[in-house]
Amino acid sequence: MTDSRRQVGRDGEALVVAQARAWGWQVRATNWRCRFGEIDVIAQEGPCLVLAEVRTRRSERRGTPEESVGPRKQRRLATLAEHYVQSVGWEGPWRVDVFAVVLGPDGRVARLTHYPDALEGG
Repeated sequence: MTDSRRQVGRDGEALVVAQARAWGWQVRATNWRCRFGEIDVIAQEGPCLVLAEVRTRRSERRGTPEESVGPRKQRRLATLAEHYVQSVGWEGPWRVDVFAVVLGPDGRVARLTHYPDALEGG
């Protein structure tokens, strides 16, 4: 992954963290890593733990951010989420959300869409 792609991803994650805080969510961690991969944002919305995947694109010419979360990515997210919940001993409700971010030519957010409880069958 190129540095500019990494930066686009970091920019999208920062926007999601800011939005989560604006909604009153408590952001517990960002970029949590384990052997199964990475969870971009971990937050708490009231009693519910939210494990968020952030997909960011500079344009939608080659598809939307949402389209990049296919069945394989969903399986990986489910595995990651279950591993995190078990590793911290979380006993309350939890879900996996997806945030789709599209940045405009000026680098500002053109679209931020939140998909709560986004995993199929979840």
